[in-house]
Parts: sequence; C-alpha cells; structure tokens
Amino acid sequence: MKKIKCECGHVNPEGTVLCEACGKPIEENQHIDGNDKRKLLNMRYDGSARRSQTYNKSIIDKTWNFFSSVKVGVWLIVITLIASAIGTIFPQEMYIPADAESRDPSIFYAERYGLLGQIYYQLGLHNLYGSWWYMTLIALIGISLVICSIDRVVPLYKALKRQKPKRHETFINRQRLYSETKSVTKEEKEKMVNRLKQLRYRVSEQDGHILAEKGRFSRWGPYVNHIGLIIILLAAILRFSSVLYIDEYVWVREGEQIVIPGTGGEYLIENKDFILETYDENDERFQESIMQQGGMIPSNFQTNAIVYKQQEADVTGAESELEKIAEQEIRMNEPLKFDGYTLYQAGYQLDEFKSMTFGIYDTEDEDEEGLGSFTVDLTSPESTYELDNGFTVNVDKYYPDYYMDDGVPRSETNYPRNPAFVFSVYPPETETPEISFVGIGRNIPATEENDYTLGLEDFQVRDVSGLTVRRDYTLPLFGIGAAIFMIGVTQGMYWYHRRIWIHPKDEGVLVAAHTNKNWFGVRKDIEKIIEDTNVNMVEDQQELDKK
Repeated sequence: MKKIKCECGHVNPEGTVLCEACGKPIEENQHIDGNDKRKLLNMRYDGSARRSQTYNKSIIDKTWNFFSSVKVGVWLIVITLIASAIGTIFPQEMYIPADAESRDPSIFYAERYGLLGQIYYQLGLHNLYGSWWYMTLIALIGISLVICSIDRVVPLYKALKRQKPKRHETFINRQRLYSETKSVTKEEKEKMVNRLKQLRYRVSEQDGHILAEKGRFSRWGPYVNHIGLIIILLAAILRFSSVLYIDEYVWVREGEQIVIPGTGGEYLIENKDFILETYDENDERFQESIMQQGGMIPSNFQTNAIVYKQQEADVTGAESELEKIAEQEIRMNEPLKFDGYTLYQAGYQLDEFKSMTFGIYDTEDEDEEGLGSFTVDLTSPESTYELDNGFTVNVDKYYPDYYMDDGVPRSETNYPRNPAFVFSVYPPETETPEISFVGIGRNIPATEENDYTLGLEDFQVRDVSGLTVRRDYTLPLFGIGAAIFMIGVTQGMYWYHRRIWIHPKDEGVLVAAHTNKNWFGVRKDIEKIIEDTNVNMVEDQQELDKK
C-alpha cells in the first residue's frame, strides 16, 4: 500500500486527506472529501483514511466498498420499507381471523379478497415477515450498518486519539470559525487558557500551541445508534429460529387433550370446557350495537385449560406419565403462562360436529325401523364398520367441511363443520356394495336400484377453542437494542464536540474553532474567553463567502 509522507515528516496511509500529525491537506487526495473545490476543510473523520478509500483490488475489498456506501444502506432500507408496506395490504397468515370460514391461506385470500388476494398469496406475501428473502434484506441492512460503522469509526477514533495541539497554519485558517490577531500579550494568552478551563474544556499544549476540547463522546452517538439498530435487526433475524421464537395457532376441542405445537411434544393441553358469554340483547345499552352487528356480541369467551408435561418413562417403551403443571381459565388479555410459553385465547368455533350416528333402512319399507346403526367419530373415523346384523359399511370418502367446486365435492377445511361421506354398504352375505352419499340434509344413492338407504339418526356437537401459542426470547434483545439506540440519540443530540485552537504566529495568535453542531454555542464560548483582551473575535468564513 502506498504511503504518503507529509512535509512535517509524518508518514500517512494511502487515502488520508489531512495529515494525521499536523493537519496539512494532502493535495493529491483533496478530491476524496471535496476539499479541492472548497475554501474550508471538510472535517469529516478529520481527514483520516478509510478502508473503502484505500483498498480496491480483491473481491473482499469490492464487497466491503459496496456495503460501506451510505447510498447502498439507504436503498436497502427503502426496499425493505416498501416490502413491509406491501405486507400490510392484507393481513398476514398469522392474523387470519379465527372466525374466518377457512383459515387455510390458499383458500382465505382468494375467497376474501378475490384475484388480488390470490396474487398476494401466490407471491408469498401472506407470510412476508418470516420469508427468507425478507430476512435476507434485514441481514443485508445489518451487514451494511456494521461495515459502514467500522469503515468510519476506526479512522475517526485514530484521528481523535492522535490529534495534536500543534497544527499546520493551513489547517487553522481553513476552519469555519477563524480570526487573526497581530499582537497578543503573554498574560492575555494565559487568561484565555484559564477561561477555557473554567468552561470545562480539556486543554493541552505543545510548543505554545493550544488545543481546547470538550464533548468528544458525542461524536460516537451515531455509532451507538448503529449498535442499537444492529441488535434490533439481530433480534428480528433470530425470530426465524424456533428455539427463540414460536408463534403457533391451535384448535382444542372440548374434552380433547392434544400436544401443544412448537413444544416438541413435551407439553399437552386439555380443554376441560369452553364458555361463551354474550351481552344481554334485552339490555337497552347494547341493543343498538347488537343490531349493527347482526347477532350476538361476545362479552367473554374462555377456555378452562390444563397443561401437562410429559415425564420420561422409567422403563423403555412404556408410556410416559403426565404431570399437571398449570390449570387456569384462559380469557382475552388473561393468558396462561408456563415454562416460557404463553397461551392466548384467540378464537372459537361453536357447535362443531363431534360424532354422527347413521341408520340403515330398507328402501321399500318406509315404516320399518332401522336395520342397524353405527356411529362415526368425526375426529378419527374408522375405515370400516361391521354391524351385528351382518351389514358392513366402508367409508370411501370423507369431507369434513363439504362444498362443491364446479361439480366436484371437496373439503374446504380439515375441521368437521359440514361433514359428508361416501359410504359403501355391503348387505349380509353380499360382495356387491351399494354406494350412498350422506351428509347434513343430504342422502343421495348412487343409483335408483339401491335396496338400502342410510339416514342420519343422531349427532353430537362440541365447542372448539382457538389458542395462540407464543414463546419469545428475543424481546429482551429488542429492549436492549432500543435502549442503546436511545442512548445514542441522546448522546448525539444534546452534546456537541467542540474544539478551539490557539495558534501562535509571530507576536499574535490565530484562533480557530470547529464543532459538529451548534456553531452559535462555540462562538459564545469564544466570546467569553477573549473578553477584556485584544484578541479579535472569530468570523464565520462560510457566511462571509456567501456575502
């Protein structure tokens, strides 16, 4: 790498704009920060060499330079914001209403939003914030923040650490605030130094040259912001891991005991009872709202639940025992918490079919009682039912949530909300079956020659509770990242990095000052230190150029 030697004797790395020792502008590098077209120096990073300005040969260098660009970072953020906005057009998959006719995203979006919903689903926008490409965008923003920060904070740290009171005269007279005084006494210089100390400046001296500085820590505010943002982005990416973040939805039927999804089969939940309470339609306070709603309005719906933990069996192959670890009434805003998991009451389904009993009848004898009956458990129907009178019934097709799709029977969901069956009925000592289609309000024989017909005799229903299962270990990271970000905002907003140079020249002095913000404040400080002296007040050279 090419080294640049200044006239003061200091050897600077390639890409340095201002000499690290004396601050003299390095002529061949003034184009980097635009100093060749300006009277005043661009004091960004104090002219130190950045890696992106120094190396540009290998693929690593080119990658580093690409991500160190602020423009690249801004474009990544803009693209992510646009994608995030698109993701809010329709509800995400996890927010599909519990009372929707179908919570299957392939059905819900097309049914609820038509063609746009179908396109939305086909493009994968229904699960945007958990998609691999959205997480890739978040990761790229994080990479850009890390590289941008390192590319700038390292040279800035070196420059601020190495700065010396003795600076080249060109460095002094090209500062924004500058004045020259031809004659100044020793006493006046001492008075200025003492006043700087009274204003809590840290004063250092080198061969009669004075540097007064305070508020340097404010320069790290933006980089503290970056650290906070990086932690927040990391927390968002970690949500992609089921170890740290779980957000599942589960339907639990009354009297049912099932494994809680996302727990690896370790925990089970039992729905002892589901309770729905509604506002009294006879109460005048609620009548208007009930009429607008077009039906009952729930005032409370809850699940009386028990959570069990599976214990390891003492003998290999034996069934594990269940340990009850929690029992609670789960209501809206009153979740059940256990071992890092939280169960929220999110929805319900009333009167879902539990079982249906069908009878076999002789087609020709309408007054005859049934020849036999069988009961189908709609949660797990058997494939064959053998009756005591010799009849055998096979379940050929089962549609839990029956509907017709262009003349083809299909099931809209896997839940028994509108069950229908295709049965094959084998009379005693007969190998040729009779086919019947049976459902709620439906009894359609395959042919008019059927000797037997099936009829619905009885059914049982039960309520189903919809629960959201959530575990989130990333929230502390979000909190830490947000706290660090606010510290950085406060650090950079309410404090300023001020530097004042007093440069002796012949019998007089040159006074210059620089700050990262609040130029009025540093001018007031200079007014205080030169009060009752012959030292000229600094002028704003930028304002003079405008005039």
